[in-house]
Amino acid sequence: MHAPLTMPARAYARRRRQLMRIASDDAILILPAAPERIRSRDTHYPYRQDSDLLYLTGFPEPEAVLVLVPGRKHGETVLFCRERDPEREAWDGPRVGPDGAVEAFGVDDAYPFTDLDDILPGLLEGRSRVYYHFGRDAEFDLKLIGWVNRVRAMMKMGNKPPHEFLELGHLLDELRLFKDRDELRFMQRAADISVAAHQAAMRAVRPGMHEYELQAELERVFRACNAVPAYGSIVGAGGNGCVLHYVANNGPVRDGDLVLIDAGAEYGGYAADITRTFPANGRFGNEQRILHDLVGDAHAAAMAQARPGVPYEAGHLAAVETLTEGLLRLGLLRGKLEKHLADRSYRRFYPHKTGHWIGIDVHDVGDYRLDGESRLLEPGMVFTIEPGLYIRPDDTSVAAKWRGIGIRTEDDVLVTKDGHKVLTDTLARSADEIEAFMADAAGG
Repeated sequence: MHAPLTMPARAYARRRRQLMRIASDDAILILPAAPERIRSRDTHYPYRQDSDLLYLTGFPEPEAVLVLVPGRKHGETVLFCRERDPEREAWDGPRVGPDGAVEAFGVDDAYPFTDLDDILPGLLEGRSRVYYHFGRDAEFDLKLIGWVNRVRAMMKMGNKPPHEFLELGHLLDELRLFKDRDELRFMQRAADISVAAHQAAMRAVRPGMHEYELQAELERVFRACNAVPAYGSIVGAGGNGCVLHYVANNGPVRDGDLVLIDAGAEYGGYAADITRTFPANGRFGNEQRILHDLVGDAHAAAMAQARPGVPYEAGHLAAVETLTEGLLRLGLLRGKLEKHLADRSYRRFYPHKTGHWIGIDVHDVGDYRLDGESRLLEPGMVFTIEPGLYIRPDDTSVAAKWRGIGIRTEDDVLVTKDGHKVLTDTLARSADEIEAFMADAAGG
């Protein structure tokens, strides 16, 4: 599709410098790699590096620990990683090794992973604060406490142990919330691949096939573009589209069904997240189109709030009001708009929020509220806008013609200096655009 993207070493170095500057010189920051996870017996899940380690180094291997020691004369960035091992590498593929890590990942020092016990206590000495993600890895928590206790036991010799333990997320999540220029290249690539995958599914859909066949179309495109699924792809036909996190993907696709696909690629560690809802036979039914248009109106209302200085929550409130007004107009809700907004009775048909931060994680880090108030949008933030409506097949409180319709429309949106940019904008969104795309595909 395109030449592979690479993240420049200077981008990682810049992020590490920023983080250490905020932590200050008497701190030490410790980030272990994600552990390998067993799928069953002796097979593992595909390895995915810890998102914070990825953000700060790009280092892809398990059994590694990044230690940042601001102001250390012998080098502030220390990586512990696996040593080269020709015998293991013959089975599992090449390893970088400590020497290679300095060269390839721009760290100041690299040591064998097995030397952690000998070296880390010395790095802790004289540091008053430890930044670390407590509670993520119970085994590593215990090791860290052991190293600190070892320094404490040596206090008689004048060694000073750390006396404060702080949650690393407080510093790092805020940095990760604002995407730099290099990250945005990766996010745009993930978005472009995801758009192509959704287009492939729209081209392929035929009544009589199964949901998993459409999943195969999506994920073939991901892999063909050197990406993987950023999360379990959701392909729900008919009433399955009303199940928010439906991942069985084994139902039939029938004539007259809508198909809801929520799927995104992860490229170079960065996620996209797109949802489109389209008709299996290429034409929306009357009620399907009415509800699809209403979700489209809510999407546009939320999008209008995507600009600097506006509270993050404003998009959700705009979408909710638009959807609730529409549900009242169609007779799916009855009574006064204000009452439904106040008691949130619209949640029967719209039970989720209108979006989330996105980046290295699909549901990315970063506070949504500061001091109890919805935080204001700023350039560099990226989030999803994803209103929907779900009328369960068994909901006898509404007319039969509405039942079993599930619709969501989701895009990835970057806040810019003067407004926003939709990273996923090239994918057909409105009912008219979707029908035209599908007709064109069928004709071709």
